[in-house]
Amino acid sequence: MSQVKSSSLVERIADAVLYEGYILYPYRPSSVKNQQRWNFGVVCPTAYELAQQGSESSTMQTECLIEADSSTTIDVKVRFLHLLLRELGENVADCQLPRTWQEALPREVILPQVKIGELESPHSVKFHFPASKTTESLDATSSGVISRTQHEIDGEIEITANRAIDNEQLLKLSVVIRNLTAFPDANDRSRDDALLRSFVSTHTILEAQRGSFVSLLDPPAHYKAAASECTTVGTYPVLVGDEGDRSCVLSSPIILYDYPQIASQSAGNLFDGTEIDEILTLRIMSLTDDEKRELRSADELARQLLDRTESMSPEQLMNLHGVMKKCE
Repeated sequence: MSQVKSSSLVERIADAVLYEGYILYPYRPSSVKNQQRWNFGVVCPTAYELAQQGSESSTMQTECLIEADSSTTIDVKVRFLHLLLRELGENVADCQLPRTWQEALPREVILPQVKIGELESPHSVKFHFPASKTTESLDATSSGVISRTQHEIDGEIEITANRAIDNEQLLKLSVVIRNLTAFPDANDRSRDDALLRSFVSTHTILEAQRGSFVSLLDPPAHYKAAASECTTVGTYPVLVGDEGDRSCVLSSPIILYDYPQIASQSAGNLFDGTEIDEILTLRIMSLTDDEKRELRSADELARQLLDRTESMSPEQLMNLHGVMKKCE
């Protein structure tokens, strides 16, 4: 399989999308907003979509425009979180860890590079990630154990490209992601059960060689009609990379603009792209010792967030307050 040659900027934007909302301030598992988890970009099993009568979706669809010729090739990468359930054994007492918690592993499916001319007929790839269950001792002096259960998931990615208008060089590129995971007795199962068999924070990175994507947010006048006919489901494609570069698109379940940026002064992911880093950082620092212990006990990502925040230098904190820019 080919490797998508996305820049570090694209990967940073994509990682922000991947973990958006994973855990929210005050970053404690006991807080209501983290007990009732909210997930973006959920692609659930088909049986669960039917049981919910369409309020959930088992597919995600991206359609975008690309100027291409017979030499154009496309790389496709689909990324998502695969949730797992962490549980404490019944014999565990007086532990700061939450009794149950949803952790996540990042997954990605990289499709073989394909020539645009080969996509007149649908090109599909199926993927599978197996189930797993692990246990570990809580500590060396305790008989308590922590178990982590992850269910298998199955999916399919289908790509097609067809002429968009009476212009041989403008094509409509379509990527459809389907969740094919078995989910019996869906009518009697909870949303948490379904999430453990879903693709979460699902997004797609498309990269073209010898081709140029067209902005759907601000298409040229002669492409506006074609852009209006692009249909997206649960996601929206924007241009990413250096300003003016049209070789890469990120199709995200979170609303973005063309050429989104990560603030240079940001020290790392705070899992809430709609907040200001300075505010969240100061709030984390103001947590009590007990609140920090609970935050650190959530999982490895939460521990990294707290450790990173507490190790920030005065200069880094001052930099978060704002940057003076010279007006031209």
